[in-house]
Amino acid sequence: MVRYGKEHKAETRRRIIETAGRRFKQDGIDGSGVSTLMKDAGLTNGAFYAHFESKDDLVTTAIADQLKAQAENVVARAAPGRAGLEQIVRGYLSPQHRDSMGDGCPNAALLDEIGRCTDTTRQAYTDGVLILIDGIADRMAPEAPASARVKALSLLGLMAGTLQLARALTDSQLANALLDQGVSNALALLDAGQGV
Repeated sequence: MVRYGKEHKAETRRRIIETAGRRFKQDGIDGSGVSTLMKDAGLTNGAFYAHFESKDDLVTTAIADQLKAQAENVVARAAPGRAGLEQIVRGYLSPQHRDSMGDGCPNAALLDEIGRCTDTTRQAYTDGVLILIDGIADRMAPEAPASARVKALSLLGLMAGTLQLARALTDSQLANALLDQGVSNALALLDAGQGV
C-alpha cells in the first residue's frame, strides 16, 4: 500500500474544495452529490471521508473558501478608492460574470440554498461575507470603514440580486439591459452621500 505525505493529503483536500466550489455554484448544493464531487476531483467516493466528516462539512468549507477567494482575487486586487469600487461593480455586473456561473460569485449562485443550510454553514458564510464587505467598505471610507459597512452590504445585495435575475432571464437583451441598469444603480448607491 502506498503511503502519501501530508502535502499530498493537503493538496487532495484543496482539489476537492476547489472542484466542489465550482460544482456547487454550477449545479447547486442539493444538485451536487458526493459521487459527482469526487469524480470532478478525480477521486473515488471512498476517499471523501478521509478529508471531510460529511457533505455539510464540505459545503461549509467550500463556501468559506469561495468567499475568501472572492475577497482576495476581486476586492483586494481592485484599484484603490472609488476607481476600484467601480471596477468591482462593472466586473460583477458583466455579461461574462453572468455567463460563467461555476467560476463566478458564490453569493449570486448559492444564496437561496445557503439560507437553508446548517447554522455552521450559515456562520461560515456570514464570516466570509463580512470579510468581503469590509474590503469594499474600506474603499468607500478608508478613514471609517465601519460606517461604510452597511452601505457595502447593500451594494453586495444589489449586485447579487441583479446578477441572479439576469441569469434567470432567457431574453439576453433584457438581461444585458438589467446588468447595465444594475451598474447605474450600484454606482448611484456608492455616490449617495459620499464625497468619493
